[in-house]
Amino acid sequence: MSRQQQLAGVFVELADTLVADFDVIDFLHTLTERSVELLQADAAGLLLADPQGQLHVLASTSDQARLLELFELQESGGPCLECFTTGQPVVNLDLAEVKARWPRFHAATAAAGFHSVHALPLRLRRQVIGAINLFCRTESNLSDDDIVVGQALSDVATIGLLQERTVRHGEIVAEQLQAALNSRIVIEQAKGVLAERAGIGVDAAFTTLRSYARRNGRKLSVVAAAVIDGSLDAAPAQPEGHSKRSPRS
Repeated sequence: MSRQQQLAGVFVELADTLVADFDVIDFLHTLTERSVELLQADAAGLLLADPQGQLHVLASTSDQARLLELFELQESGGPCLECFTTGQPVVNLDLAEVKARWPRFHAATAAAGFHSVHALPLRLRRQVIGAINLFCRTESNLSDDDIVVGQALSDVATIGLLQERTVRHGEIVAEQLQAALNSRIVIEQAKGVLAERAGIGVDAAFTTLRSYARRNGRKLSVVAAAVIDGSLDAAPAQPEGHSKRSPRS
């Protein structure tokens, strides 16, 4: 199978994970595994930022790679962190430069048997949500084509993750909207019940419901439901000009 065919298959595989029952962890593990295969690396680790911008190790192809990612976070320094901060690939650095810039990280990677490290950002335009580290046991450079392929994988993954977050946020908003609509129905019913029981207009009934809810620190929908089910059998509080009795609560 040619590299082009492999790449096409990987894009389909990544896109296929965006269907129902989306599993973020499985998705990211797929990305690290395919990046290793296509870029001829020996291991990979991935850092992903949470909604507050805090980085976490969410996927790796080996425990060694995971520990190196954790070490990088602990040391607050390394190619993956720089890649995340700048939004630019950190690749093909001279080993002497790596040692000079991140001596402890260099020592840790060397102790693990790796002699080349590359980092690619997970980004969409100016938004960077993480970075992937590629570890190689030999001193190797990524070609321009390698960098394009690796970044394309990371970009596709980023789009998938952001889409998932958007859908999830949309679902939350939709749930909130539906809850608001359901509450509105209950409130409208309670207005009619209270207006009938207290002999007041529906506008005055709504004012009464709202005043009672605020004064007692209760949700308006909860007060409305209580009026409907009889827990509050009369006007919770009378508007000016009315002298109905106070409620039982």
